[in-house]
Amino acid sequence: MAPTAPDSLSAQEVATLSTKAIAAKATAYCPYSKFRVGACILTQTGEYISGANVENAAYPVGTCAERVAFGTAIVAGHKEFKAIAVATDIKPAASPCGMCRQFMREFTAPSFPVYMFDADGDYTVKTMGEVVI
Repeated sequence: MAPTAPDSLSAQEVATLSTKAIAAKATAYCPYSKFRVGACILTQTGEYISGANVENAAYPVGTCAERVAFGTAIVAGHKEFKAIAVATDIKPAASPCGMCRQFMREFTAPSFPVYMFDADGDYTVKTMGEVVI
């Protein structure tokens, strides 16, 4: 059973984050690792911005889904965010990598929620402060 959404997000917002992160995962370009990742950010203005991992043969030049989503949001003018969802094909759900955690922390508070969806669509939610440690 998935945990209840924090007070800052409605159940509908969590469901939309899930749907969009899982859909983004299907667009991932990962011919080398076959490790698909999708992400979706909810901005403070209520927009959902997705990203997927893009690998490159010149490792580590590829870009993770979280950084694609944040980069897209930031260049579109967004500077404040409510939450991010990250979806993978594994169980249990994967946490953002160290590079993504460092990148995300630049734009979020320690209380920022990170929803991590597994292969079955179940999730764990932690704050940025919990995943950065």
